[in-house]
Amino acid sequence: MSFYARASAKGSLLRSSRRAFGLNKFESKRSFFSGMSSVSWNPTNNVSYEKSVGFIKRNGYQHISCKHMSSSSDVSTNTFRGYDLSSPESNLSQNIASRVGTNLHLQPKHPLNTIKTIIEDYWQSRNGFTIRDSMDPVVPTANNFDSLLIPPDHVSRSMSDTYYLDKETVLRTHTSAHQTTLLNEGHDRFLVTGDVYRRDEIDSSHYPIFHQMEGVRMFTDEDFEALGATTQEEQVKIVEEDLKKGLEGMARELFGDVEMRWVDAYFPFTEPSFELEIYFNDEWLEVLGCGVVHKDIVKAVGRGDQPGWAFGLGLERLAMVLFSIPDIRLFWTQDERFHRQFESGEIITFQPYSKYPPCFKDISFWTNKEEGAVSTFHENDMYEVVRDVAGDLVERVELIDEFTHPKTNRVSNCFRITYRSMDRSLTNEEIDKLQEQVRDDSIAKLGIELR
Repeated sequence: MSFYARASAKGSLLRSSRRAFGLNKFESKRSFFSGMSSVSWNPTNNVSYEKSVGFIKRNGYQHISCKHMSSSSDVSTNTFRGYDLSSPESNLSQNIASRVGTNLHLQPKHPLNTIKTIIEDYWQSRNGFTIRDSMDPVVPTANNFDSLLIPPDHVSRSMSDTYYLDKETVLRTHTSAHQTTLLNEGHDRFLVTGDVYRRDEIDSSHYPIFHQMEGVRMFTDEDFEALGATTQEEQVKIVEEDLKKGLEGMARELFGDVEMRWVDAYFPFTEPSFELEIYFNDEWLEVLGCGVVHKDIVKAVGRGDQPGWAFGLGLERLAMVLFSIPDIRLFWTQDERFHRQFESGEIITFQPYSKYPPCFKDISFWTNKEEGAVSTFHENDMYEVVRDVAGDLVERVELIDEFTHPKTNRVSNCFRITYRSMDRSLTNEEIDKLQEQVRDDSIAKLGIELR
């Protein structure tokens, strides 16, 4: 599953390795299960948990072609595959839409492809798994959330966190969006790898597009008969042991003979749930999240009490550690000084080829224009404005000051933008133009008042 966390109060996660089973070093400040929050628009806030399961039972899961799809975005009409991006139901920018279909994980010699290949080869050697690595990232909202028992009022469904094309369609936030589709098709063992999308902060370890892999294995009656397991309790124990044994072997395949430990966790789609941590480079790193597939999901896809396991991990997080890549933007660079360092199937330490100087620019504003007015501002909205203007020329955006006026209760924010190219020196003139555009777009799109 996608165990993509914004970790819960129980200390679990769901956001990708803490971003789909990310690594502690790269933890997002906002974790998936940090609790419910109010949202500006929730497309399913009238849908109960029980109705979500009912949808699964009645309709199964919608399946979109697995063929490679290009971005099909049209800047002149502000559309993407026929969806009107100017609609209030959509928050997808042309900047993100134009990246759909790039598929870094399928590019030979790319570090993400190398990690993917190593993991696939490992699981293929264990009785074979179906490989799906080009499923369309445009998915029904129900597949992305309801099918995985994610609560209707969960913060991850908000427009501040997820890219919506319309109320019923999103860019997948995790590869688990395809899990029930494949289970309904009759697959018992499969690996799904692909690009996933989330509105998020801007720094060296966060990017609105990253790549996940999910693995699922379902057990058959024949499997349990051969193992002599007759009770549900015995079967779940066998599933759990098989899961942990397989993932420990995968970790050794990637990291060598390292010390490991298992941590109890919580995810809405697995029960019980776990996180695997390894001791690597003198620190404990979280590698992935996993668990026994939730019984309600299994029943909803017509498999009765058939147990199985699932795991999820983030390719960027593993690649940044194994290849010593310091900035997540480098995965997207076209600079040959980066790409010529790597070979297919080999883990090679990245050698920095340059370090250009940064340029810092601040922007301060009131989040609500008038005294007493309710602010709808969200930090992720600011990040999107900056990304749309400057793209990968921005290294980091951070909130450096926030205060509430004691008399008017107006809220003031100050963000510091760090401009730095990975490939060349930036001129003051071009940075000034970018910053001016950021200021103009912030006023037009966010409803803020500059200070």
